[in-house]
Amino acid sequence: MNLIICDVLNMIFYIILKKEDDGWIVAECPALPGCVSQGKDEKKALDNIKEAIVLWLWAEDQKAFINLEGELKKEQIIVTV
Repeated sequence: MNLIICDVLNMIFYIILKKEDDGWIVAECPALPGCVSQGKDEKKALDNIKEAIVLWLWAEDQKAFINLEGELKKEQIIVTV
């Protein structure tokens, strides 16, 4: 098991890499529950977890937006990171 620091959109996340019995590398971002990916090698696993992190953050933002009350949705400010 390796602990890797992963820079996504100028944000830093710690990633755990674990080699499975079948040779695949599983990458997990402990800060984001359920954010897991894999690859045939370490590079592909890291590429895939970066994409998974972006998608995880986007999905959480969408869930939060849906739950906003009427007036709050009209006064939104969008920030890129």
